[in-house]
Amino acid sequence: MSATMNEDPVVIVAAARTPVGGLMGELAAWSAPKLGSVAIRAVLERSGIDPEKVEQVLMGNVLQAGQGQGVARQAAVGAGLPNTVSATAISKVDGSGMQAIMLAYDQLLAGSCAVAIAGGMESMSQAPYLVPQARGGYRLGNGQLLDPVLVDGTLDASYKDEHGQPLPMVVMAEQCVRNYKLSRKDQDAFATASNTRLQAATESGVLAWELAKVKGEGRDRTKVETDELPRKVVMARIPLLNPAVGAEGTITSATTGAHADGAAAVLMMRRSQAETLGLKPIATVLGHANHGQRSEFFTTAPVGAIFKLIGKLDWQPDQVDLWEINEAFAAIPLAVMDELDIPHDKVNVHGGACAMGHPLGASGARVVVSLLGALRAQGKKRGIATVSIGGGEATAIALELAD
Repeated sequence: MSATMNEDPVVIVAAARTPVGGLMGELAAWSAPKLGSVAIRAVLERSGIDPEKVEQVLMGNVLQAGQGQGVARQAAVGAGLPNTVSATAISKVDGSGMQAIMLAYDQLLAGSCAVAIAGGMESMSQAPYLVPQARGGYRLGNGQLLDPVLVDGTLDASYKDEHGQPLPMVVMAEQCVRNYKLSRKDQDAFATASNTRLQAATESGVLAWELAKVKGEGRDRTKVETDELPRKVVMARIPLLNPAVGAEGTITSATTGAHADGAAAVLMMRRSQAETLGLKPIATVLGHANHGQRSEFFTTAPVGAIFKLIGKLDWQPDQVDLWEINEAFAAIPLAVMDELDIPHDKVNVHGGACAMGHPLGASGARVVVSLLGALRAQGKKRGIATVSIGGGEATAIALELAD
């Protein structure tokens, strides 16, 4: 780490996330840009910064079709930022929201901007069906509707079956289950713990620090204050669910991060800029890393990203106080915990995507906000958040809570 970085690091001044809504659930009427606006507005209000000071907005978003031009720009202006702000949408599947934060970090270090808001947003409920060949017309025969939630979200375009069809990511996740000798019981227990932890954190009020309520105006009577799915789960059914892939499969809807809607954002700048503006940092961003490998092994890509990151920081895994490992499948954090010998009581302490859902473009930012909230609630210092990414990649980011 450079002397300049040590003396004037990149800091996070405010963080927020919306509640996560289930597919076609309580947030279904809200587009991704509208959800993004809620998260952005929350960090503006929580920090007290003059919106005119914000120069850059970077927001992850995966399912962009049909949302209108410039989804990040819509979210930024909708949150009350001035027309002078630059806004860019980042598409990196599950890692979109975290990559946005990483790019903001790099821009701040390079001096390309002084104040940035970064995060992610997704409305999987509003993703429109696609009609291939419709522009050229159909001369004869049947047409086809494609679901972008599957085509652009959960099917691996680079890993195909013998017929050339993209394979669902759950197929590769089952490979991970076999490689790590994970049982159905192991995964069910992890998902149950995820739900129990999220319910407990919600009921105790500890999540209030990170949550930004979604509230409609006028005829829109939407009012969502907490994550939707953990309020509706029936825990006793988890061991009874059918597997997603074949009779011998072990992964179910309970041990998978459900399709969902939501947004998250953080306000970032150099420490010197925070001092100039009279703002108090909540955390320092210590570094980040990407890692890629064969797409069928995307489930363990976080291990590579983590090793690169802790190598840069000269850390050992046991020096990290808390971890946020996105639960696209329960098998992913279970494999990471196995590889790095991390105890479960340090991982996703307030629950994760198996409980709340996995809004693709938002989850990478959501785990960062959740990590900040968990460190704060437990009086801990160091944390790492990581996300596996369809196609064989992963991102990881290290944070240290401010004194």
